[in-house]
Amino acid sequence: MSDIIQLLPDAVANQIAAGEVVQRPSSVVKELLENAIDAGAQNIKLIIKDAGKSLIHVIDDGVGMTENDARMSFERHATSKIKQANDLFTIRTMGFRGEAVASIAAVAQVELKTRQEGDELGLCLKVEASELVDQQPVNCSKGTSFAVKNLFYNVPARRNFLKSNGVELRHIIDEFQRIALAYPEISFSFHNNSNELFKLHKGKLSHRIISIFGKNYKSQLVPCNEEIPHMKLSGYVGKPEFAKKTRGEQFFFVNNRFIKSNYLNHAVMQAYEGLLPTDTFPFYILFIEIDPKHIDINVHPTKTEIKFDDEKTIYSILKATIRQSLGTFSVTPSLDFDSNINFQTNMSTIDFSTLNTSEPELSDDEKKIASHKSYSNFKNIESKSSNSSNWEKMFESSDDDLPAEDFVSIPDTQKIPTPKLDLPTAPTVSTEQKSIKFESAANSLNAFDKNLYANDSDIHQPFQLHNTYIITQVKSGMMLIDQQAAHERILYEKYSSNLVLKSGSSQQFLFPQTIQLNASDLALVQELNEEINALGFVFEIFGNNAVVVNGIPADVAGSDARELFEGLIEQFKLNQSSLSISKQDNMARSMAKRAAVKAQQKMTEAEMKAIIDQLFACANPNYTPKGEPTYYILDMEHLKSFFKK
Repeated sequence: MSDIIQLLPDAVANQIAAGEVVQRPSSVVKELLENAIDAGAQNIKLIIKDAGKSLIHVIDDGVGMTENDARMSFERHATSKIKQANDLFTIRTMGFRGEAVASIAAVAQVELKTRQEGDELGLCLKVEASELVDQQPVNCSKGTSFAVKNLFYNVPARRNFLKSNGVELRHIIDEFQRIALAYPEISFSFHNNSNELFKLHKGKLSHRIISIFGKNYKSQLVPCNEEIPHMKLSGYVGKPEFAKKTRGEQFFFVNNRFIKSNYLNHAVMQAYEGLLPTDTFPFYILFIEIDPKHIDINVHPTKTEIKFDDEKTIYSILKATIRQSLGTFSVTPSLDFDSNINFQTNMSTIDFSTLNTSEPELSDDEKKIASHKSYSNFKNIESKSSNSSNWEKMFESSDDDLPAEDFVSIPDTQKIPTPKLDLPTAPTVSTEQKSIKFESAANSLNAFDKNLYANDSDIHQPFQLHNTYIITQVKSGMMLIDQQAAHERILYEKYSSNLVLKSGSSQQFLFPQTIQLNASDLALVQELNEEINALGFVFEIFGNNAVVVNGIPADVAGSDARELFEGLIEQFKLNQSSLSISKQDNMARSMAKRAAVKAQQKMTEAEMKAIIDQLFACANPNYTPKGEPTYYILDMEHLKSFFKK
């Protein structure tokens, strides 16, 4: 029998390796930006076309490369960062494996131009599918220009798996923001299809945050600083009342490298315990400087996962430092921020829309917040970071020091109270409380569903159990309805119809509301513009970081526009990451999930009857869009068995 094991050709091996390193256009952006930083660049320009599918071009003013180094950079495992295995435990550069450039060149057409300072001419190399096709001298600026064209042109199967331009652009924006935040001392610019998305000047971290996320972030930044042997923690967290319904503005950096860690994120959330409205996420950008010998960054191809020698100690320090910072901030005079520094517990962001107008019963957490206005429970935590002089160091320069082009002028509409108007287009069911809007569907029950009821009087007085379940009598016994699940099914079918017919009705605002979004979420809103309008939202993009909402769906007219809009975007992203469904179906599910009546929400008798009527008017009343049951029937025989009859 002949031998069958053989070495793979280099081109094939590179394509296989590229599957780990180059997963999508954003992977290429990350690798090239990190290479530019390692080259000592002070100014980096990113240009993309068609969300990186046609072109990814990174231009830097770093040290450049010699002819031999330029050619060697396309070889696998060729690197200037390490020479032996022990070097991995002292590495501080972004790249070190020597895989990125070779992997990119295996699945794209690459043009490299580079020149070192003092050289009269630079070098231009063209590589396609790992093969050098052209080399010649060229007149170019000092530094390196790396153009990646037609990504996955020679691997059609990989190209077919790429998502829409909108999705891929959001991934690129995420990678760009992470690197730009990690290196505020470097200038960055980002152009997409000839449109300038970012122009970031070098400066302090606080300036970089404001440049990326918007000027309104200036009033919410709380500094966090702590230093112990072998570790330093620095950065900013957001005030609790600025927490959003959307994720995506939470950043951890270890030795300036962005990482993902559910464990450390849990420490942050524990520090905010009792301070955040339900289902909201705080803003934070935190940097951990630690001796490289105490961490292992070589555990994942993308280097976004990391292992610590002593994870529990870092958890404790992180949690205590954030608590200390929040506690100190609540009693420290603001030297540079315009807004009031005292925390205002924003109970309006919690949905009490269906509670009685009398004094509501507060939960234990809410009582705790209400009785500790100054958050004095943090005062006893001692830390080096409690020195109030940190405030004077934080924003030493005035707004005039910030480049004007880093900001978008946004009207301060949030200071204008939005009156609650009972307009004709949004009638309420009850005049004594803000109530949920349901359409009457009593006459729409199909024949099978009507047989559930013994007679009309059986459903005249449904009962709400623990403000979560609706109990009503049916012909065969008793029906127990999950009010949230049932309402989700009702709204899902309604919004699905609205998206098809583009017939969603709106409740217009007298005063528009401005909502701040990060660049990634704004790109998603632009992609979903037609679907969001079809649901009944009336909005327009305002500048680079804001959406002005002029109206929301009429059937949720009593809802907070910011909470509803942000919740819709966040739910859409969650569904997108876990479900393979169409854009329209995702939008209907997301809106139904966010707009549905929640557990622990009191309902009137009329509202409970409307839930029952509308549920059994649905095409599929038995399950939520996710397949969870909406109701359960206990027949008389089953009930008798409980009492051994």
